[in-house]
Amino acid sequence: MKRIFLASALIAPLLSGCVIYANDEGKTDVVRLSDAASTSLEAVGEPRVENGRLTVRVGSNGCTSLDSFEVQLTEAADGYTDVVLNRRAPDMCKALVAEGVELSWSFATLDLAPDARLRLINPQTL
Repeated sequence: MKRIFLASALIAPLLSGCVIYANDEGKTDVVRLSDAASTSLEAVGEPRVENGRLTVRVGSNGCTSLDSFEVQLTEAADGYTDVVLNRRAPDMCKALVAEGVELSWSFATLDLAPDARLRLINPQTL
């Protein structure tokens, strides 16, 4: 039991990094930050901003879709829009999808300006 606790104590800080994606004149910048508060959020993989879309890969048991997530947007004083993806309910289906599913939201759907600079608060999977 001590080994499991020790392993989780060592791994948890690695999973708590935030990723900032800034869409500024068609360029995408990536910066990793440490934020312990983000560890309770759904971890996302391969997050990116391109062609006016926010795209992420999330875990799935076969029933995860755009409707599975609530997207919270908060304008920050530094000019970024903070984005938090909250899973509405666990995916209780039985088809394990090892690579997860890719979800993508257009800036228009999120009511964002085409040149919006986004900061994704969810932790990134390794």
